This record gives sequence, C-alpha cells and structure tokens, in this order.
Amino acid sequence: MSIRPLLFVGIVVAVMVVFAACQSRDAKTADWTEQEIAVLRSLSLDSLQALPPDPSNAVADDVPARRFGERLFFEPRLSVNNGISCATCHQPIRYFSDGLPRGQAIGTSERNTPSIIGTAYSPWMYWDGRRDSQWSQALSPLEDPNEQASNRIRIVRQIANDPSYREQYEALFGTLPAIDDRERFPDIAGAAVGEEWRAAWSSMTEEDRRAVNRAFSNIGKAIAAFERSIMPSVSRFDKYVAGLSDNDPAAATLLTTDEIFGLRLFIGKANCTQCHNGPLLTNHEFHNTGVLSSPGELPDIGRAAGVREVIKNPFNCGGHYSDDPERRCSELEFVRTGPELIGAVRTPSLRNVEFTAPYMHKGQIATLAEVLLHYNEAPDSMIGHNEAKPLDLSGRELRQLEAFLRTLGGQADSYQSESM
Repeated sequence: MSIRPLLFVGIVVAVMVVFAACQSRDAKTADWTEQEIAVLRSLSLDSLQALPPDPSNAVADDVPARRFGERLFFEPRLSVNNGISCATCHQPIRYFSDGLPRGQAIGTSERNTPSIIGTAYSPWMYWDGRRDSQWSQALSPLEDPNEQASNRIRIVRQIANDPSYREQYEALFGTLPAIDDRERFPDIAGAAVGEEWRAAWSSMTEEDRRAVNRAFSNIGKAIAAFERSIMPSVSRFDKYVAGLSDNDPAAATLLTTDEIFGLRLFIGKANCTQCHNGPLLTNHEFHNTGVLSSPGELPDIGRAAGVREVIKNPFNCGGHYSDDPERRCSELEFVRTGPELIGAVRTPSLRNVEFTAPYMHKGQIATLAEVLLHYNEAPDSMIGHNEAKPLDLSGRELRQLEAFLRTLGGQADSYQSESM
C-alpha cells in the first residue's frame, strides 16, 4: 500500500486537530473586544435596572399586598368550578408557564401560556399586548370562559365572605362595597362574559357597577403586587459575563466552546439582539416573523387587534380605575399603530427558554432546534410581512446557537415563594 494516502490522511487529521485547538483556544480565552464585552454586559442580569414604579397601582410595592396577592394567585375558588387558579397555567416549577401548546383550564385558551417572570418590566401583557399592566392582565383570566370563567361580582363576593381575605383586602383598600342585595348585584353579571351576564351587568346602576369594578381592580392590583416580585435568577451566561468583567480566568470554564461560539453568533451573524436585547432578552415590542398558523386556523392578526382592545379597556392605565391621579399613560398616548402590526406578536424573553417549550404564540413549534431553523429560513408570512431575513447559518452554527440558548436558564425552585 502506498504511503501517500496515509500521509495525506495524517496531514488532514493534524490540520483538523490544530483547527479545533485554535477554535477552543479562541473560544476559551474569548478574545472579546471591549465593544463586545459591553454588549454582553448589556444582556446580563447585572445590568437590570431597579424596577420602575407603577403609578397606576398604589400597592404595587406593598409587602402585605404581595402576600395577599400570592394567596389569590394560588386560590382555585376564584374560578367558576373552584378548581382553577392563576397557578394552573403559570406553574412555578415550569418557570410560570405550563408546557402546553395552549393553556388548559376550564377550556382551551386561544394562545400559548407565556412565562410571567420579569413581566413587571414590560409595558404590554399577552402576546398581542391587549393589556398594559400586570393588574389589568390579572383580571382577564378570572372572567375568560376558557380560563377561570367566573365574574367580577362573584369574585368580590367571595372575598367579602371569607373573613381572612376580607381582613387583608380592607387593610389595603378600605371597606368592601356592600353587595349582599342580589337584585342590585346579581350572581350572574359581568362585562366580559356571556350575553345573559352582560345583560344583567348593564341593568345595574352606573354607581353599583363602578363600586364592583373598583373592588375587582383592587383584587387585580394585589395579584400584580405578587407577580411583580417574580424575577429571573442568575444563569450560567450571567456568571460567565460577570467573570469576564472581573477578568476572572475561571470564567472561560463556565461555557463550552460551542456555547461561546453560539454567543458570538447571537450578538453577531445571527442578529438575535435586534429583538432579544437587554437583560431580559426582549425589546418588549411586536414583530411579525412569519410563524405559520396552527393547523386548521386562520392566521392570527396579533397586535393589530390587541392595540385596539387595550385602548378601549376600562382597566387600562388611563382609565377610571388607575391609581395615578394624573393618569400618566405614555404607552397609550404614543402607542404604535398601522398595517405593519398585522400578524405581529410580542417578543418573548429568552430567559429560561430551554424550559418553556413549546414555542411561539400558539405553541406551533415544539423544539428550540425547530425555532432556529424557522428563523434561518425566514419563510414568507401568511399574513402581513415577515420582518426577519434568512440567516444562512450552517447546521453546525445552528447547533452552537442552540447550545448558547441553553445557558440562559436559572433555577426553577428559586421562584418558589418564601411563604409557600
């Protein structure tokens, strides 16, 4: 046998070994420029600013309100069948999501259950942004027929009839309205439920409706005080960036070679930070990225409908039930509208993304690998215009990018309440 083929194979192997060693060295020593390190710091939890106040919620940062809200968050009696709570879909052990394509409660929700970790920083709630505060959002599932399917009078009456809940409520918000009179305050009356309930609600006086709405909004504000405390925990990525900032040589061991190359792709060639930026890895904005509809469904028009709904919602930040006497509401005052919002949905945080599958607004995509393949191909949108452009990443680069995304998870048990 000729020695030349063997020599050639030996040379190829040697080159591959040297190349891999160089890649490993470059990745491990991570020859990051100062500009790149600044970008990495901007994505780290260390750069997360103090939570801004919520003027629309007077008890947003009140500790007793948080404790009251925590009880309500886990309380199944607020549902029509006494079996569904906020935590049914927002499960702490699942990073406050549920692992399903769409939420399952009294019925099946229209969209995927997003995690609520860190949402206190977002000006918009839900995939379509149809609510503009955590407290306004907290009210919606209580009356949604597919979620808790109750109504505001029934819920206020439950709080009033439970001595412990009543005591907590009145310590925070003052005396509950007297709603024992079933003729003035029917059992089946609500503004966000079926025809019969809406008719009963409309038959009430304006004064009585406002009294119920004020108490109902206060219940949402207590739940929001609890949700406001739910923040992401430190990930391997955050520890890596902290080590780089401190010039700690041990930082290089916190991420693998592929994870570091995936990080380089994330802030560079893959263009992920155009939407997934800041320490929560979201710009809190709305984008159409060409995600296919669920089988058998028409395309979801997303933000185009959500923006109309948030403007007319009586519990928005400019409404009568906001606690801000000046009704400061810049989000609504300068809200973005237009045809470019057709099919656009809110950019989710990538924190804990490994643990919050399935993905997209209706759980259409099962795995991270499939999500990355979707963005790599950037297909035409079924409705509106796909803002994303094909990335032309190789299979290896896609795997490296996925490897990096798996460094963004914190510890699920760190979200468990101290009082649970």
